[in-house]
Amino acid sequence: RFALSMFSISSFSQELRSPENPVRFNLQTLQNASGIEADATTRLWELWYQQTLLGGKMDVKVGQQSLDQEFMVSQHATPFMNATFGWPVLPSVDMPAGGPAYPLSSLGVRVRAKTSDAVTVLAGVFDGNPAPGVGDPQKLNAHGTNFGLGNGALFIGEVQYAINQPSETSADPKPAGLPGTYKLGVWYNNNHLTDQRFDNTGFSLANPASTGIPQSHKGNYSFYAVADQMVWRPSADSPQSVNVFARIMGAPGDRNLVDLGVNAGVTLKAPFKGRDNDVVGLAVGYAKIGSHAQELASDTAATTPGFPSRSAETVIEATYQYQVTPWWMMQADAQYFLRPSGGIPQPDNATTRIGNEFVLGVRTNIVF
Repeated sequence: RFALSMFSISSFSQELRSPENPVRFNLQTLQNASGIEADATTRLWELWYQQTLLGGKMDVKVGQQSLDQEFMVSQHATPFMNATFGWPVLPSVDMPAGGPAYPLSSLGVRVRAKTSDAVTVLAGVFDGNPAPGVGDPQKLNAHGTNFGLGNGALFIGEVQYAINQPSETSADPKPAGLPGTYKLGVWYNNNHLTDQRFDNTGFSLANPASTGIPQSHKGNYSFYAVADQMVWRPSADSPQSVNVFARIMGAPGDRNLVDLGVNAGVTLKAPFKGRDNDVVGLAVGYAKIGSHAQELASDTAATTPGFPSRSAETVIEATYQYQVTPWWMMQADAQYFLRPSGGIPQPDNATTRIGNEFVLGVRTNIVF
């Protein structure tokens, strides 16, 4: 599979910071405009062995894994380009190195059990940091060959409940009801994290008397919920359907830059007659800045008058996937960001907030 994205960017006097990830570094957003952008390198992404047990009711996967392939996944969010509709903004910002998600992965074990026709349980334990060290995680683990097991541990579990799913036997009639999937999950990482406001003596990090050494917290965690639901189709055999999704997750506000992440959207499959594989969609992503990070911005404003406050970043995305041929898809996309990174200042002006940004994109995907 081959995919290519091209973006035209409009923003306020942004300086290009990296030739390898121009969208991410030029926009300075938390919710990256492209979910497939990564450093130009030869990289091992995943390498694992999977074994089926108990007559197919259970399977175990061992090896280098990327969690965004199985955990926190929203089926109806996949058509959108912004990274937050794949691996959400909260774990990508709060987990060490962004967590084991594309383009990184971690060694670990994942167990999946189908306890009934409707219920599936996932659980796993993985290395807690796919790219340990100081700096860009993609540079620290440039080729995906950091097979680490000494960087703390990440534990994750998820329960999935599916309704009105099509039968695995094509001869069976399709369910009359509309299909949907609902998920509840939790993750815990036992690494140490730094406080977003206070130093190790209790002073604000913006205080001139601060030591500059952030307070340390043991462990981090998040709870999350995902819902995918078809809400309309003309008939059980029709390719046309309207689908909605929603995903919400929270984390402690003292040690995390983002303590609440929410995204939701709607897609229409087969929007026009004869275009059975086309998809049009509208979605919104919301990333609330953690309480201590917001307070640090207020503390900074006390010593730097005019320093902008921080609250939340919101992205709105509209997209259209056009199936040119069975092996070739073209996608047009538009995204609008409100308060990038929740309201950070311009790189060259500490008293002027980065303005709202508009992004146009075109992606082509060729499968061979």
